Amino acid sequence: MNEPQPAQRPQEPRGAREGKPKRPVSLLFEPGAPVEEDGDRFFDLESMEDPGQLLLRATELALAFRAAAERATDFQAIAAAQLTDPRRFDRLTYPVLAERAGWTEEYARRMAEYGEGLLKEGGPA
Repeated sequence: MNEPQPAQRPQEPRGAREGKPKRPVSLLFEPGAPVEEDGDRFFDLESMEDPGQLLLRATELALAFRAAAERATDFQAIAAAQLTDPRRFDRLTYPVLAERAGWTEEYARRMAEYGEGLLKEGGPA
């Protein structure tokens, strides 16, 4: 079975509890790095002058973001499996899960099934 891919960001997603739209975390700079007042920067890539260093650093970041996205998808699937578990008294249906996460109903079902597999294997790697 193919692993589900992250859903595209929906137009107007709803927050799970507070009813506010979810927004992606801003990744304009490395967490913990001092913030400069002269504007946005993206991991200081725009300040690199050596194209070889720029390629190396940009490649490292692309690989790290890809790995982080895959891991986050695994955790989404685990949460989907847990929220739709029929043993829960407050179990969510696939349509409700889909609405909450901004997915289609079919994608919600596939994510829950994928998450069940991850849970049986002991969680994400």
